[in-house]
Order: sequence, then C-alpha cells, then structure tokens
Amino acid sequence: MNILVLNCGSSSVKLQLIETKTGSAQGPERVLARGSVERVGSAEATLWFELAGKPAHRSQQEIPDHKEAISRLTSFLEGAPGEADGTSRIDGVGHRMVHGGQFTHSVRITDEVEREIEKARDLAPLHIPHNLKGYHAARALFPGIPQAAVFDTAFHHSLPRRARFYALPYEWHDRYQLRRVGYHGISHRYLALRYAELHGARPEDFKLITVHLGSGCSMCAVNRGTSVDTSLGFSPVEGLVMGTRPGDVDTAALLHIMQWEDMSAEQMLDTLHRRSGLLGLSGASNDMRDLEERMRRGDPRAQLAVEVFCYRVKKYLGAYFGVLNGADAVIFSGGIGENSPAVRALACEALDSLGIRLDAEKNHAAVGAEADISAEGASTRVWVIPTREELLIARETAEVIMGDAD
Repeated sequence: MNILVLNCGSSSVKLQLIETKTGSAQGPERVLARGSVERVGSAEATLWFELAGKPAHRSQQEIPDHKEAISRLTSFLEGAPGEADGTSRIDGVGHRMVHGGQFTHSVRITDEVEREIEKARDLAPLHIPHNLKGYHAARALFPGIPQAAVFDTAFHHSLPRRARFYALPYEWHDRYQLRRVGYHGISHRYLALRYAELHGARPEDFKLITVHLGSGCSMCAVNRGTSVDTSLGFSPVEGLVMGTRPGDVDTAALLHIMQWEDMSAEQMLDTLHRRSGLLGLSGASNDMRDLEERMRRGDPRAQLAVEVFCYRVKKYLGAYFGVLNGADAVIFSGGIGENSPAVRALACEALDSLGIRLDAEKNHAAVGAEADISAEGASTRVWVIPTREELLIARETAEVIMGDAD
C-alpha cells in the first residue's frame, strides 16, 4: 500500500510517499519519493523533490499556498520512472496532527473529526491551522482517496492521573478539558519501538527516557512501551527550552509582566510561542547551529541560551529517572538531538550517579546516525536514534484504511 505522508507547517510542506505494511518500527517499508517546499507563500519558495534512486530536483519558484505546494510536489510522481511498480499510485494520505483532543488513536478524517481537531486550534496555534491546510489541500487534490489523522498527543493518553492533572481548581479540568496532553508522541513512540528492535526485543522489555530536541523539544518517560510522563503539557509551551518557546516558567511572573507592560493575553501568547526560548535568551537566533557558532566566537548571550537549554534537559533526565525508578537507556533524537554532540555532552555532564557516561569519540562521531555513544561499562546506555515519524504515520494510515475495509 502506498501512503502519501504530509507534514505541513506555517510556511512549509514536507512529503514522503512510502510503500508500507504493518509491523515493527523498521519493517519492510520503502520510501518511494520525498520532497519539501520551504517559504510557501513567497515568490522565491524553495522546492526539493527526489524519487528513490534518482537525482534530486531543486528549484526556486512562486508557490502561493499549501495546495499549490502539494500539487507541484506530487506532479513529479506522474509518469516518472518507476511508475510501472506503483510509484505514482497513492492509496491513502496520512497527516501529522499535532493535537488530537480526546482522540486516543489514529482515525480516518471525516467532517466530525475535522471539527474536533478545530477545537484544539488555540492550544497549538503554530501547528493545527497549518496541519488542517494540508488536509484541505490533499482532499481537494485527491478526491475519493482516504485521509487519516495521526496524532502527536495519542501516545500520551496513557499518562496516569498524577502526571496528567494540574493542581488547579478541579472543576476546570472537566469544564475546559484542562490536562497535560503532551506532544511529539509519534517520535517518542517510534524511538521506543526502534530501540527495542535494535536489541531484538519488545518495547515492553525496557524503561526508556526519550529526548526529542528540535525547534520544538520534549522528553518522555516510557515505561515498558507506555508513556507515563512527558515534558510538554496542555500546550506546546511547557517543559524544555525550545527554539522560540520558553518551557517551564513561573506563571506569576507572566502575570506581572502583563501588568507592567500592559500586555493583552494575545500579546503574551505571541511572546510565549514566537519570541522566547533560544531566540529570546540569545537575542540572535532560534537555531542551535547558529548559537554554537556564536559561542565559539565568544558571544555571552548565545552561551547563556545553550547552557539554559542543556540544563533543562539535565533536570528532566533526573526527574524521569525518579519517575521510572531507573532507566535502561536515554535516547536522543530530533534535529538538535541527532546532530549536536555538544548539546548531548552538556546535557549528560556529571550524571555518573545515574550510570550515564558518554564516550567522547563516539559522541562526536554520532551525527545523524544510529549509535550507542555510552562509555564502556556505563550502566545506563545513551543512544542517538534519528526519528522517522513518517514511517509510523504511513503504517498507522494503512491500518486505518485496512480497518475501514474490514
């Protein structure tokens, strides 16, 4: 079954066409094609597309909206070499949806499902509107082809009450669906599945701390395949320091700032989502690569931003060791987690009491590749595993389609 996987952001579209079957994290899937468009809505949008085994195509062109971006990307499938073996066939479309409300599993998108996703728009304003743009575009471009929503929040519906509840007036929890829902669940679930597969075992055999560090960041305590705590909460603002989001912050401080600066709730939300985190601390960039380079040149605010970022990861590592009563492994992933040895080293520094010790050479060499970067004899293993959320989205979309057909 060929599944088109779409991940749409505010000005970007990422796409993969995956031949998939249900099964393990790294089963017999085959990536037939992949591509992306950056700066959607610009006269100089950047388009990249690659068919498996063929040279990549790159161009700059005007692409006004998400529908046009998806249309131009999928046009490369028509009549392409490999069509005879089904490269251009699309059996279903799977959409990454950051917030799934009360949904506990992936579902086929209907009008009712779309209305439920819409209710979460205010909780993930950087994501949900654009996730839905991708769905609307794909529905128009591929009428009659089943479309499925795969939710980042679904993996965290297993959180126990003690981890899910905020210590706020109890009636708010029912009235406003106020609870910690977590995000990045597709990535955290993939990492748990992949780690087990690498060790010839089942997810149920391990206690893991998964660390997804990218523009958005989160950690998860995975107890034998089940999410029991995660750093992101009601919205994608809580927890770790992120590119433009602050993570944990004293809410009373925010109320004081709103009074002092005469800020509205909308202005504060904009600050929390778009002007905080690494960007807010450094005053220069939300990109860890830029900040590491600025550190090397002696920029004190860049150094502060990176130190605060890594210290927050370290705090959560200690917390999740307590939640799990020990861990078999810590797994780094995401754009920063996979590609920054310096961040991994700072985050794991002086954690010998938890059995965490890195091998400096292995850590330095592990860039964008699966690797055990632990020092010899370390009782808690530390791994780098690049996340492949698209594989899980493709597989779960196929399962939804197959389930509907039964």
